[in-house]
Amino acid sequence: MTLDGTNTWVLREPGARRSVVVDPGPSDLAHLDAVAEAAGDVAVVLLTHHHSDHAEAAREFAERVGAGVRALDPAYRLGSEGLVDGDVVEVDGLEIRVVGTPGHTGDSLSFHVPADGAVLTGDTVLGRGTTVVAHPDGRLGAYLDSLDRLRALAEAQEVTSIWPGHGPVIGDALAVLDHYISHRRDRLDQVAAALRTLDVPACSADARTVVEIVYADVDPVLWGAAELSVRAQLAFLAAR
Repeated sequence: MTLDGTNTWVLREPGARRSVVVDPGPSDLAHLDAVAEAAGDVAVVLLTHHHSDHAEAAREFAERVGAGVRALDPAYRLGSEGLVDGDVVEVDGLEIRVVGTPGHTGDSLSFHVPADGAVLTGDTVLGRGTTVVAHPDGRLGAYLDSLDRLRALAEAQEVTSIWPGHGPVIGDALAVLDHYISHRRDRLDQVAAALRTLDVPACSADARTVVEIVYADVDPVLWGAAELSVRAQLAFLAAR
């Protein structure tokens, strides 16, 4: 479910001494050694969200390099500083703008790097395929709002590329965000159609049964993840 593994990002202004590390990832010594070597003097560690494939090694790595960890969820911070929407992190000329993008999880953040026209999206947008809205922590309504927010940045040409938490860099941010939004709307329509077929309201539908209808063309090994998204879709439809 992590494609090629988790992308750990090392950000540094050209010629600067200190770096910012985003999502150190799991507690894998070889990986952390490689990140430490690439990062050099680390000013701060930032987390896009709390899932273990992104955050497990954050404290371990930060203590190793003598840096703090900033995250939306206080449980994952090291030091007194958190992160919220609208914050700006500045390190030796590097500017990172924090964009609240809940939906995949309740604490999901994205990091806009204006100088590069890029946004680091964690699991909100992936380099390949689409992400899971991890119900009940993840909420579809919030996720759709987050996609609209990222799309607005892309439409304004403030963001042209996406640096995801998994998979390769995306060079055409606007096209991919348009695809993500249409895909979610299409899936929502499919879930609504399945409910009509089953003749049950969203509030009482069995998520697995809906998955078997909507995701009939998808490898059943992926149905567990699909069920999380379907639960989020059912909650969204029930609340409408």
